[in-house]
Amino acid sequence: MNKDLTVGKPESVLWRFCIPLFGSIIFQQLYNIADSLVAGKFVGENALAAVGNSYEITLIFIAFAFGCNIGCSVIVSTLFGAKQYEEMKTAVSTALISSGVLCGILMLFGILGCDGLLRLIRTPDIVFADSKLYLDIYVWGLPFVFFYNIATGIFSALGDSKTPFLFLAASSTINIAMDIWFVTGFRMGVAGVAWATFLCQGVSCVLAMVVVLRRLSGIGTEGAYDKFSFPILKKIAVVAIPSILQQSFISVGNIIIQGVINGFGPNVMAGYSAAVKLNNLVITSFTTLGNGISNYTAQNMGAQKLKRIKEGFRAGLKMVWTLSLPLFVAYFFWGKWFLYLFMNAPSAETMYTGEMFLRILSPFYFVISAKLVADGILRGASMMGKFMIATFTDLTLRVVLAIVLSRTALGATGIWCAWPVGWTLATGLSVWFYHSGKWNRVTA
Repeated sequence: MNKDLTVGKPESVLWRFCIPLFGSIIFQQLYNIADSLVAGKFVGENALAAVGNSYEITLIFIAFAFGCNIGCSVIVSTLFGAKQYEEMKTAVSTALISSGVLCGILMLFGILGCDGLLRLIRTPDIVFADSKLYLDIYVWGLPFVFFYNIATGIFSALGDSKTPFLFLAASSTINIAMDIWFVTGFRMGVAGVAWATFLCQGVSCVLAMVVVLRRLSGIGTEGAYDKFSFPILKKIAVVAIPSILQQSFISVGNIIIQGVINGFGPNVMAGYSAAVKLNNLVITSFTTLGNGISNYTAQNMGAQKLKRIKEGFRAGLKMVWTLSLPLFVAYFFWGKWFLYLFMNAPSAETMYTGEMFLRILSPFYFVISAKLVADGILRGASMMGKFMIATFTDLTLRVVLAIVLSRTALGATGIWCAWPVGWTLATGLSVWFYHSGKWNRVTA
């Protein structure tokens, strides 16, 4: 069901719109968590390390899909808020066509280049074959990742966060069952978790595209609309390219960090792989809530209701801080028990690695969540230059400090200490940039 985000009390509107988004990303992350969980539990620590090692490279591809999602979503939201329905449909078809071309290019890159990337990050020989096998299967499923992301971006732009939640809830639950079935029943090892994810994402993508296209056909227009528009592609690119660059450079930064971690051996790799999945569940959830705030901002920018953006920022902070508290408590005090979900008999070094990672990062969820709310508004208002500055500050600090601190007496623990520093300084920038927006000059 389409929903106008420009009317109603902002706090209530955001809670109703964003909570299904939060649920959606929980189930989305279950895809990756399920792969690691099943690999670690039913194959072994080396399989867990291989999946975790491959995951950092898959994030590069996801970055492009995410950028297409955001670019399409923000522009469609703005046009939907302004009730320019013909241009809105043109924006959707333009996004689908351009994303398909981009996906084809990335598939070619993945088929030819993943082997080199794995060697670049010093993947140990003991997990190299499984890492490459997982990536090869993942690359062939990229069209499902791209078009599913476009579909969810359109749903969000139309104010519907419930439909993608239902798709994800069903498909991710089935994915867990198929992971276990392929690994334990067919004895397929790492290939089993990759193929299970491939099939479930494929079904989700097809269903989401069918439903979203039917939804769009129900929105009446006065006449025919263009199927492709270079001016609209440019508008989408203005938002999408910085978002792609943001996510891509973060992924490249994570790959560099993964290369540093790989130097400490498979036990540290396995502990990090489990802990970073748990951490990414939180960060991606906050990012998705920020995306919802981007849709809210874009619709209200299109409707010229700037005062509602300030109210949305306050409501967004209240929402993410409410969620940060239980997540911090769970990971800081009981992180060990979450790590056991991924492993049967982990080594002491593996468990120490995972616990330290979670204890160092989890208190700063209150900080990074505030950044992602501010970023959501900057992105929804197409203030992409300032958005990028804050993002690169975080990334640069994390990568440089991770390399430097890993060479001190802290060892691998020094790598985890880099996160809070980058998060804190970048949050200060994002919030400062938010306060420079024109909505803060509106008094009535």
